[in-house]
Amino acid sequence: MLKAFRHSFMVWILMVSPMPGLVQASDSEPSGWTVDLETGFLWFSRNRARIPSDTGTTVNLRDLTGSDGDPYVRLYVGYDFNEQHSVRLNLAPVRKTGTGTLDRTVFFDGERFDADTPTRANYKFDTYRLTYRWMFHRGEDWDLGVGAALLVRDAHIELRQGDVRAKDDDLGLVPLLHLYGAYHFTDRTSLVLDFEGAAASQGRAVDLAVQVRHELPTGWHVYGGYRTLEGGADNSSVYAFAWLHHASVGIGYRF
Repeated sequence: MLKAFRHSFMVWILMVSPMPGLVQASDSEPSGWTVDLETGFLWFSRNRARIPSDTGTTVNLRDLTGSDGDPYVRLYVGYDFNEQHSVRLNLAPVRKTGTGTLDRTVFFDGERFDADTPTRANYKFDTYRLTYRWMFHRGEDWDLGVGAALLVRDAHIELRQGDVRAKDDDLGLVPLLHLYGAYHFTDRTSLVLDFEGAAASQGRAVDLAVQVRHELPTGWHVYGGYRTLEGGADNSSVYAFAWLHHASVGIGYRF
């Protein structure tokens, strides 16, 4: 038993200790908390649903909610244990509501909705994510990291037409792969790629951001760029896929 304990302890030490030749010291990334607020505008290039997936009618929700851009907000709270290991919590609500008309009769979640009749759609896709990142390389030009995330999905689709109402709620947990890369133009300005995603036969989820980040000398940092969120589910009860695009800016503080 003691021998097994020593073996487990040595494995743990190897996991949390820097790997020679992979991690380089960096005074610009101390331990501590980071808070980020990201905002901007998002728009949908695809948003389709069919409930149930075998007998329902496919609805193009953009015909009801419109395709105009809407403001959005994301909140990140992160903690760096050291230069290698960190965690972050991400809160990302998405809401879209509008009224339009259907181009054909639709059967949605057991209810009938007529064509050419004002129909209101409510769409919600809120996500709560906890991410672990291992920065396995830090250098003058590149920082590289890998990790994993757990995503809690709180989704809701609702159609209303007069007194007829149908809705579908979906609450689920999804594991994701996390990848991170930063190319340093200067000591303070970097091009950052942040990816989280997974795919299976029942569906997929992809969240990819490409942003330019600038460190200010006061502990603050600012950034901006493009983010895309794509994915959905295709199973026996629901078919729903959406593709969102974000023009993003953000500000954060490390303390």
